[in-house]
Amino acid sequence: MSKHTTHGFHCLKGKSNHDMEDYVVSEFKKKEDSELGLFAIFDGHLGHDVAKYLQSHLFDNILKQHDFWTNMEDAIRRAYRSTDAEILDKAKVLGRGGSTAVTAILINSQKLVVGNVGDSRAVMCKNGVAEQLFVDHEPRTEKRLIESRGGFVSNLPGDVPRVDGQLAVARAFGDKSLKLHLSSEPDVKVVTIDDDTEFIILASDGIWKVMSNQEAVDAIKNIKDAQSAAKHLIEAAVSKKSKDDISCIIVRFR
Repeated sequence: MSKHTTHGFHCLKGKSNHDMEDYVVSEFKKKEDSELGLFAIFDGHLGHDVAKYLQSHLFDNILKQHDFWTNMEDAIRRAYRSTDAEILDKAKVLGRGGSTAVTAILINSQKLVVGNVGDSRAVMCKNGVAEQLFVDHEPRTEKRLIESRGGFVSNLPGDVPRVDGQLAVARAFGDKSLKLHLSSEPDVKVVTIDDDTEFIILASDGIWKVMSNQEAVDAIKNIKDAQSAAKHLIEAAVSKKSKDDISCIIVRFR
């Protein structure tokens, strides 16, 4: 692990009566003379099996793409698609649920390749300013895409827009019964880690429902220990009445 890069994570089960449905990857590994940081949050719904499958398989599927080192963005998109196909094939075992995903691959602490499906979020802090790397995939903003696939977006039943009145996120792995109307296509971005980059937050929507990006950055910008920062950020979200499962990874660059 680079002596300038540290990472830590924390998870907290929400107030719902189901098992914890968030799964995390936060580790470094050597691969072909490069040092890779592998970071991900998988926020499951209607069960935890799809999120758990992603924790075990998605990075392996990304890293075994033949063009991972030469065309990372395409390799990640292809691996997301093939992993979703595996999950749909295994629906009898994994169940009818699904999962969002935000993944980040750090290469030699110099370049970060980030992918996202759903409403977990990657937020970078540069010189104290929060920058959200992707737009959340919400049914309201993706209504046209969902309708073009034959689906619909409705606030009924409930209080938030849902795909076919069921799912409050517009892209996800799994969800076989909704898959005709639900994309698992990721947004992918390559970010250079420069001297102004302080840290990145990966977190499930239990944080973003109650805190803005800048509030999250401000809450932890003075906490040097990444593990402590992750724990503190979740505690801050709970103090703002977040009731969801929450998972959070902090990667500090200086």
